[in-house]
Amino acid sequence: MNPRPDDASLLRFDWALPAGVHAAFTTRVGGVSAAPWDSFNVASHVGDAHGDVAANRARLKTLLDLPAEPVWLSQVHGTVVVDLDAPLPGVITADASVARAAGRVCVVMVADCLPVLFASRDGSRIAAAHAGWRGLVSGVLEQTVKALDVPGEELTAWFGPAISQAHFEVGEEVREAFVKADRAANSRFKMNARGRWQADLFGLARLRLASLGVTDVQGGECCTYADREHFYSHRRDGKGGRMAALIWRETQSV
Repeated sequence: MNPRPDDASLLRFDWALPAGVHAAFTTRVGGVSAAPWDSFNVASHVGDAHGDVAANRARLKTLLDLPAEPVWLSQVHGTVVVDLDAPLPGVITADASVARAAGRVCVVMVADCLPVLFASRDGSRIAAAHAGWRGLVSGVLEQTVKALDVPGEELTAWFGPAISQAHFEVGEEVREAFVKADRAANSRFKMNARGRWQADLFGLARLRLASLGVTDVQGGECCTYADREHFYSHRRDGKGGRMAALIWRETQSV
């Protein structure tokens, strides 16, 4: 899937995608940003020098041979999904995007939150969603699948790197919010020695997708918090950069 899978700036992963559809996930390696954003930061809202972010984004476009500039979102941990085939404002406040037309590049940025990429089995529709716990419990994945307008059984999804249960401590209010929506979510929390909860973000997202009929879900093995060499982690480091999860269709695809 990745045009340059051996480049250290890109995560290597397996996900069987329809012909003409490509996906990628960036690491923190190989860019020009200085510490604490070192080095392949693609986010413009985290305090990094604008010139360095622009250079990193330009390198990303070249590295992946993208058909267009990715449509970068102003993410707010919400549930708004933007349709990239419609006219777009200058600043797009949303946490997910969908596209049908070839040449559109969906992207979300993360540094512990869960990136979820989607594609229909026929390759005609794609999406990218940013699912932190707030967006996840509020329904960002449900809204994304709704916007795709494809039955869950006809979708394939991929979970990119995010914070793992071992490192994601939350309070009772977070567990209650999930369990109130779905009692099965209780099984995705484990109490720790401090009387707080370790939340399984990957598992919670799988439950949400399964309820929509989306059971073909790949990925979910990489922890951003545990792998300092390759990933930014907001919880681990505080100030730092963001990685990008991207999905797009070739301009010549049907």
